[in-house]
Amino acid sequence: MIFFSACKGFVSGPLTSRYYTSATKLDPPFSLLQLLQLSIDNQSLKLTQQSHALVYHHGSDQNPFIVTKLISAYSVCKNPVDSRLVFDYVGIKNVYLWNTLINGYAKNCLYNESFDLFNQMCRSEDLPDDFTLSTLSKVSGEIGDLRVGKAIHNKCIRIGVVSDTVVANSLMSMYGKCEDFGGSRQLFDEMPQRNVSSWNVIIAGYAVLQDHNFDEEMWKFVKCMEVEGMRPDAFTVSSLLPLCGANNGKWYYGRELHCYIVKNELALSLGSDVHLGCCLIDMYSRNDKANVGRMVFDRMKCRNVFAWTAMFNGYVQSGASDEALVLFREMQVRDGIEPNRVSLVSILPACSSLAGLMGGKQIHGFAIRKELNHEITLCNALIDMYSKCGSLKCARRVFNDDSICKDAISWSSMISGYGLHGEGQEAIVLFDKMLQLGIKPDMITIVGVLSACGRSGLVNEGLNIYSSVVNDYGIKPTLEICACVVDMLGRSGQLDRALEFIKTMPLQPGPSVWGALVSASLLHGNSEMQDLAYRFLIQIEPENPSNYVSLSNLYASSRRWDVVAEVRTMMKDRGLRKLPGCSWININSKTHSFCVADKGHPCSDIIYKMLDELVLAMKGTGSSSDFEYLT
Repeated sequence: MIFFSACKGFVSGPLTSRYYTSATKLDPPFSLLQLLQLSIDNQSLKLTQQSHALVYHHGSDQNPFIVTKLISAYSVCKNPVDSRLVFDYVGIKNVYLWNTLINGYAKNCLYNESFDLFNQMCRSEDLPDDFTLSTLSKVSGEIGDLRVGKAIHNKCIRIGVVSDTVVANSLMSMYGKCEDFGGSRQLFDEMPQRNVSSWNVIIAGYAVLQDHNFDEEMWKFVKCMEVEGMRPDAFTVSSLLPLCGANNGKWYYGRELHCYIVKNELALSLGSDVHLGCCLIDMYSRNDKANVGRMVFDRMKCRNVFAWTAMFNGYVQSGASDEALVLFREMQVRDGIEPNRVSLVSILPACSSLAGLMGGKQIHGFAIRKELNHEITLCNALIDMYSKCGSLKCARRVFNDDSICKDAISWSSMISGYGLHGEGQEAIVLFDKMLQLGIKPDMITIVGVLSACGRSGLVNEGLNIYSSVVNDYGIKPTLEICACVVDMLGRSGQLDRALEFIKTMPLQPGPSVWGALVSASLLHGNSEMQDLAYRFLIQIEPENPSNYVSLSNLYASSRRWDVVAEVRTMMKDRGLRKLPGCSWININSKTHSFCVADKGHPCSDIIYKMLDELVLAMKGTGSSSDFEYLT
């Protein structure tokens, strides 16, 4: 039936007519193979069907070479049903036909069909070869089924292909994706012969683990790779770059890898391999070097949507939201590149930082036009953006859309949004509904609802939630959760109780915990508690200048000038200097920034005049204590 359908669907054109002439007058098998290859290269289902008609017309439907190519063409065109019909019509099958269809199923994510066909193959006269088992080991890794992967491994041992380098690489990759790094490393150590891909699989496994205990071992592993004469390639470097960060003390490795790229002419890959360029941009951005990442970006010869997204996402991570938005517009206007889902998710935090509600709504509108508004990650980003831009109604409208399948992040974002605006009761109601639906809260959800309770003065409700998640859900308290409890108690004036909670915490209090106590002490004018909290902060963060400045101001308010001088001297000896505070506001699509005591803005005279009038108005209506606090 399929052959008649293909014949009926044959429509001649300039390109197919030329190949049709070749297939009928010259060497039909050779020309048919060329036509099928053209179908694969263009991923054209229509051209594949036309080629199929010619195959049937010339009686080549039993030619193993042509039929194999035809099965591949239908698979590439995401039509595995027709691939199977072609396969079933062949009378005498060989291992290449089996492999082609198994691989076609795998590429179309029909993993169960791949294994079913493999079982049929094992029952036939055609034994699986290295390609068959390599494909199935990759499938096992994709579905994360270690049991099936081990069965494939055993099959490789019985057939005797486990020593094949390609098969062993596929098995190692499978173990890595199934989070069995030990099995992957054992197989690597037993390999009689390795290639660069073998080393890359292990390095990628290290990268996925993200276990800092493996750091030194991993870098030694890379050195061993070079000792054995294997030069790291672009894939090796791109796997290593995400591990180079200031937080784990490996920032200098990132610079060394960049030098290696240039020295070994891998810089040429920046023109063809966008992935390597994106990894460099991301590495520099994560280490507060977005300007260096921009230099890499500007020198890339080929920039696609992923390169642009990596760059403006780097700006967002570095706090340069205005530069990110400028680059986002440039991508569309200058290069004519349309943003994808990842681009939209990456740029939305920039709108949140600049309170750019109009820009956020425009991005939302674009997502609706492109039918991306049902993507859960984008919806979560929209909820967060609308909440931070002050539009809880829009955030709730996105959250209430029944066409999206909400996850824990969706609930956490909405709960945090209510907490941000002091809607504690609404946050608790939503949190309870989440629990009733059987969705287990995570650390972000708990922080969001506890923050909401703290801002709304719902102390008892917050403490009950804290007790419930710890005792009923078995969630271990983190520093962030504990800081929320301290903040909640402190805001309500229960400073002694907050200090007692800190002393009984199941983990060592960090800067966020003592910072919460500082804020509460400042709010209620308890200088003794404030002094205590600041001293702990300085012990924990001796290189943070803000702590010294705040402590100095505290002593200055009580006219303890000798201690003020001592704190200032300590700052000077340590070479610490506090950067001035800065804020942004977006008016008429233009971003304005203001620093402390800043008079660089062209409208600064008018702004300060208005501020003076506001101060006078507050003097007339507020109490003296309110005014002292404000000034």
